[in-house]
Amino acid sequence: MDQASKLREMVQASDKPSNARVIAVTSGKGGVGKTSISVNLAIELSERGKKVVIFDADFGLANVEVMLGIRPKYNLLDLIHNNKTMEEIITTGPKGIGFISGGSGVSELAALDNESIKLLISALARLDKMYDVVIIDTGAGITDAVMEFVMVSPEVLLVVTPEPTSITDAYSLLKVLRRNEKFNPIYKTIRVIANRVENDSEGDEIFAKINAVSSKFLNTKLEYLGPIIQDKNASRAIIEQKPVVMAYPQTSSSKCLSELADKLAGNEGETKEEGNDGIARIFFEFIKARRKKKQK
Repeated sequence: MDQASKLREMVQASDKPSNARVIAVTSGKGGVGKTSISVNLAIELSERGKKVVIFDADFGLANVEVMLGIRPKYNLLDLIHNNKTMEEIITTGPKGIGFISGGSGVSELAALDNESIKLLISALARLDKMYDVVIIDTGAGITDAVMEFVMVSPEVLLVVTPEPTSITDAYSLLKVLRRNEKFNPIYKTIRVIANRVENDSEGDEIFAKINAVSSKFLNTKLEYLGPIIQDKNASRAIIEQKPVVMAYPQTSSSKCLSELADKLAGNEGETKEEGNDGIARIFFEFIKARRKKKQK
């Protein structure tokens, strides 16, 4: 039996997940506010009665904990190597959101033996039952690890700013995704967020540019989740290591984030997913892809 078959058996043998909604937040380049959006949307969804956990998949950089000013005691690798439970590696953030640090590197996941993977998948199946929404804060850019998380996530939020390089890099990410032989637009929803725009019109223009090129050349239709208007309090909140929706709830960016959360909560269940879902399945596919790439 090959390794992929063994991995598949592990997923099937684990407790069946309760269909936690998995949303990957990504961008074509760094510095566009991806982690801030992940954290603030998690808080807003929590305010709407959802149990939300953020998985910090920007391995080694710990962006989520820096954003919140909270240092987790354990990370994902402690679950595997140090016998910690899923409950122990989850750090509690504001408004009851949870977050999990991915640890030091992707390579360690690809190198795990089958028993360790079985432990990981079983623990992640429990995570699917503990939370309604799992937000994956990916690394930035189009590295293999980022693209593999984007590839296997049923819902993707693509963060873009007015900078020409951000728009170009977002298109490059979509192009790499579209060229993947396993990409199937029927089972994936890609929503664009126009961050740090001056007004609604600028956000509309950014989305129109990306969607036109994506529709014409990539045969991939995008959805527009909406804009986030730039204001000084958004930058101030990051310096203060506080989520802007809590520190400055009446500011423009906070109101936009609230509207985005309303839209996300409103379209829950619209995404058509192929096969099993949840974070356990996401990691099953991720580790399988990493192993395959390692063998080449």
